[in-house]
Amino acid sequence: MAQTKAKPATDQRLLPLIEHLARVGRRAAETTLEPGGLRPRHLIALKLLSERGPASQQALADSLSLDPSNVVGLLNELEERQLITRRRDSGDRRRHIVEISRQGEEELCGAYERLQLVDDDLLKPLSAHERATLYALLVRAVRAKTPPCDFPEEPAARRPAMTSNR
Repeated sequence: MAQTKAKPATDQRLLPLIEHLARVGRRAAETTLEPGGLRPRHLIALKLLSERGPASQQALADSLSLDPSNVVGLLNELEERQLITRRRDSGDRRRHIVEISRQGEEELCGAYERLQLVDDDLLKPLSAHERATLYALLVRAVRAKTPPCDFPEEPAARRPAMTSNR
C-alpha cells in the first residue's frame, strides 16, 4: 500500500489573508483620506522621502517599484500640491533630486493620524504586543523587497521634523 503525505490540519496561506485585510483596510483608508485627497501611493512616496531623505527620481522609482514615467506623474501631483520639491542635482544636471517639503511633512503627519484610527479599528482583535510583532514582521518583509534610495541623506537639521498633534 502506497503511503500518501499527510496534509496539515490547517492551510496557512498568508497571502489571501493579507490581501483580504488590505482590501478592507484600503476601503476604510480611502474614506478616511478623502478629505486630503492623498492616495496610498502618495503616502508611500512621502513616507520614503520623510524617512530616508532626498532621493533621485530614479531611486524613488526603484524604491516604489514603479516605472520611472509613472513616478514622474506621481511627483507632478505631489509637487502641484507643494508636498515635495524637485531640484537639479548639482553633480549631474540630468538628474532630479526629490525632497519632501514642510507642507508635505504636515500633510503626511495628518494623514497618518487619521490612518491610526483605521488601524485601531481594523486590528482591534489584536493586543498591543501582537500589533507590535505584526508591524515588525511586515516592516522586515517590506524592507527585503524595497531597494534603498541612492542619494545620501542630508543632515537632519535641513529636514523638518514630523510632529504629531496628539
